[in-house]
Amino acid sequence: MLNSNKLNPVDRFLRLFADVRAGEGATALLLSTNVFLLLTSYYIIKALRDGLILGEFGAEARSYTSAAIVGVLAIGVPLYGKLADHVSRNRLINIATMFFVFSFVGFYGLWRTGFNIGVIFYVWVAVFNLMIVAQFWAFANDIYNKAEGERLFPVVAFGQSLGAVVGAMYVETQVGSLTVGALLLVAAGLLAFQVQVTNYIARRELPARDVPTVMLEPKERGNTSTERPWKAPVIDGTGPFKLVLENRYLLMIGLLMLLLNLINSTGGYILGSSFEAAAATATGQTGGDIYTEYLTKISASFFRAVNIAALLIQFFLVSRIVRFLGVGIGLMILPAIAVGGYGLVALFPVLPIIRMVKIAENSTDYSLQNTVRNILFLPTTREQKYKGKQVVDSFFVRVGDAMQAVVVFVGTSVLAASLTSFAAFNAIIAIVWLILAFMIGKKYRQTVATNEPPG
Repeated sequence: MLNSNKLNPVDRFLRLFADVRAGEGATALLLSTNVFLLLTSYYIIKALRDGLILGEFGAEARSYTSAAIVGVLAIGVPLYGKLADHVSRNRLINIATMFFVFSFVGFYGLWRTGFNIGVIFYVWVAVFNLMIVAQFWAFANDIYNKAEGERLFPVVAFGQSLGAVVGAMYVETQVGSLTVGALLLVAAGLLAFQVQVTNYIARRELPARDVPTVMLEPKERGNTSTERPWKAPVIDGTGPFKLVLENRYLLMIGLLMLLLNLINSTGGYILGSSFEAAAATATGQTGGDIYTEYLTKISASFFRAVNIAALLIQFFLVSRIVRFLGVGIGLMILPAIAVGGYGLVALFPVLPIIRMVKIAENSTDYSLQNTVRNILFLPTTREQKYKGKQVVDSFFVRVGDAMQAVVVFVGTSVLAASLTSFAAFNAIIAIVWLILAFMIGKKYRQTVATNEPPG
């Protein structure tokens, strides 16, 4: 039985929401703060991104950017892997994060010149979100073992949900008061501060404990040198794509992410088209500053609703679902929502129903699904965490988006498909996703039972 006398006030408070044990609360809270800053920055940028591209080019153009995002990731992920081969874990995180900070300052400069940044900015923000968030969760996976992660990731992920709410609300309240450029600089500043929190956690946490041998690559086990193993390059030179394609467990997770984003992005097209119609009706325009501002506001309002729902799910349900139902069941809940939700949209393709379904889908994705899919990497090796996770969480995600772009193009240009047809397509694909989620949950349980890295 846990001795409550050893619990500090932070531990006691967090135990109201998750199975936090003595001495674990401070690190969990720091990681939660870290990802809070990251997601606040991202959601400021995300609302700007969506308002700019919808106002300048429309929902179809947004769908077609997926191919460009895949192309950038096809170059960026291998470069990230090569960097990881030659620098320490902490230096890798600092270089990657500050690269994006300076890139957003660069976009501010372009915006000041009057350059139309809509499409380029949309592509770049998508790459940023996928790579930096995957990097954070690789870092969190590096700190916790499997048992700790299953208990504490719901607490850590709460910061992600809260940051999304704060970022979306900040944009919603500041549109019209602050310029696009000012909001860009605010987001860049938050990101620069976030990496300093990461550095503090690394200094505080990792030297304070021995690194379990299961976290090390085989060549590092038994290393008796005085150099801390986590200061060495984290991996041995295997290419990120090869690493995933040769590992059935990682490949299945990648395919799950592909299907998730194929469905979610198609749903985003359905919602975006509905937003465009609503903006045209409300403003009497189909372009211009007033039209773009209206789209930015309703996008921010939608994100706020999604993220408040995600926050509540994360706060009250996620840890209990993982603890009492298990990771496998938790992984199947979102595809079940997609099957039912898009079936409903196919029957009633009106904005209130579409908005409700997308809020349910996205809020579950950002809370429960986000937590359980990151738990899936707890039994993996450090190489699989830092390289494999980048491929799974970035490249496979955007391949799903690119496939959605093909679906939208064929549906609109060749078949003249209605929103009802797109919703029915999503409901059918979600059944395949549900079956795959069941298979991954089974593989996860087998991996944990054998206490060996997944193969």
